[in-house]
Amino acid sequence: MSLAPQTSGPSGGSGRHGGGRRRGGQKTERRRRRRRVLRWSATVLAVVILGTAGAGYLYYRHLNDSIRKGERSAGDSKARKTAPNAAGQTPLNILLIGSDSRNSAEDLKLGGSKESVGAPPLADVQMLIHLSADRKSAAMVSVPRDTRVHIPECKDPKTGKVYPATDDIINTTLARGGAGCTLSTWENLTGVYIDHWMTIDFSGVVRMADAIGGVDVCVKQNVWDHSTPMVHGGSGLKLTAGTHQVKGEQALQWLRTRHAWGSDLMRARAQHMYLNSMMRKLRSQNVFTDTGHLMDLAEAAVKSLSVSKEIGTVKKLYDLGMELKSVPSNRITSVTMPNVQDPLNKEHVVPDKPNADKMWQLLRDDVAFDKNGKKSAAKDDGKSKDEPAKKPSTDAARLGVLVQNATQTSTDAAVPHRAGSIADLLAQQGYTRATSDTSETLSEDQTVVQYPSAELEGDAQAVAKSLGIPMSSVKKSTGVSGVTVVVGSDWRTGNTYPKQAPPKAGDLPSNSDAINGGDTSQCMDVYGPYRW
Repeated sequence: MSLAPQTSGPSGGSGRHGGGRRRGGQKTERRRRRRRVLRWSATVLAVVILGTAGAGYLYYRHLNDSIRKGERSAGDSKARKTAPNAAGQTPLNILLIGSDSRNSAEDLKLGGSKESVGAPPLADVQMLIHLSADRKSAAMVSVPRDTRVHIPECKDPKTGKVYPATDDIINTTLARGGAGCTLSTWENLTGVYIDHWMTIDFSGVVRMADAIGGVDVCVKQNVWDHSTPMVHGGSGLKLTAGTHQVKGEQALQWLRTRHAWGSDLMRARAQHMYLNSMMRKLRSQNVFTDTGHLMDLAEAAVKSLSVSKEIGTVKKLYDLGMELKSVPSNRITSVTMPNVQDPLNKEHVVPDKPNADKMWQLLRDDVAFDKNGKKSAAKDDGKSKDEPAKKPSTDAARLGVLVQNATQTSTDAAVPHRAGSIADLLAQQGYTRATSDTSETLSEDQTVVQYPSAELEGDAQAVAKSLGIPMSSVKKSTGVSGVTVVVGSDWRTGNTYPKQAPPKAGDLPSNSDAINGGDTSQCMDVYGPYRW
């Protein structure tokens, strides 16, 4: 019988060698289990990622499919895009339209009478949002809804119905071919090329205000916008003096209030205050990086907005929001078009032409409405000083030049025989084949010299030089067959083209009611009968 210590078998014992083998086997088994857990975790994670991506894609599709879209323009317009700056950037112009439609139960519940159901909507709020080419400044420009303007011929893209050109108040444009007709009317009024439009109705304002979480507004006195013995109607807005956060239906009441502010023009001021406050809040919330909040806004937006088809995707709307977010509050300026009482109807207004034209030129030239930006080099007349003029293709005496009278405005008739006078002036400069076009009277804010093809550019430049017209006003156009001088309302009298100083940043007309987006002290004054 051996005296050596016994080793245990697989089933037990405490021998050193056997114990070592068992612990090694346990480690191996634990490693196998860990590998199985890791494989299972990786599989689950892959499923979650793919599932989330799939759900995200489906949600993205849902949002995209929910966006209502329409044609950008429904009428004739001669507005041209602003030329790119030195970095190749161009301004971005978006027309925001607030519809008074009561064609849904949701809209009707928020205001209006049953008799208004089915009636064509009116564009009661119209505001141009201008983002500068460098995206460092922005402007919000309102035109009062009762402004009488020239409305071009418009075709409704949904029905094909053609509405003839007319003179009427601007809020009727929405019923004459949709938002595209409103856009075309704005382009003809301002000469500013508008890239996109957005429309929102009553219920949409409520949804957006709820998604934002409320916006701060201020009144100097207690306000109650209600019916009085003298004036029927009212938004129902009722607030005590001071600052309040409004959302939902109360936000809509603020935006619709007119009588308590004293006029439709003061309503535009209240709307500007609201939008400035909303932009400040969105920036402070950092909503663009808050996924949950951003989704709420996205849902509200697609349910509330209709847009021109060029921006009819979630990505494009998101990119637009990011561009707006990048502009500092103190570089955002809101204004109302300078206006005077319409001589044909004291209930309406018309553009205060000299001051309105000054504002439109700032937009066309992409000059900031504020003075808070860094000074940049002054702009020249549109041509580099190192770039020589093109050589004319023919002698002045052999060049046919057509002169058109475009001096008509929304308030003034065309100057009689103006085209003939300028044609005679050209003849004195050696352009003996210059003739006047008597077939129609046009309406243009600025005098331009147009040419159809590159070989006539030098001839057009020579014609402009002979009349003292700046080179920036020489434009290529497919709408002309030869060199054409279009005499605009900026040259209604005299034989010398009036020299105009280039606009300066912040040089706004005194009657534009400008408000800076960084000014948090703004507070609405309440008209006496609506204080309580």
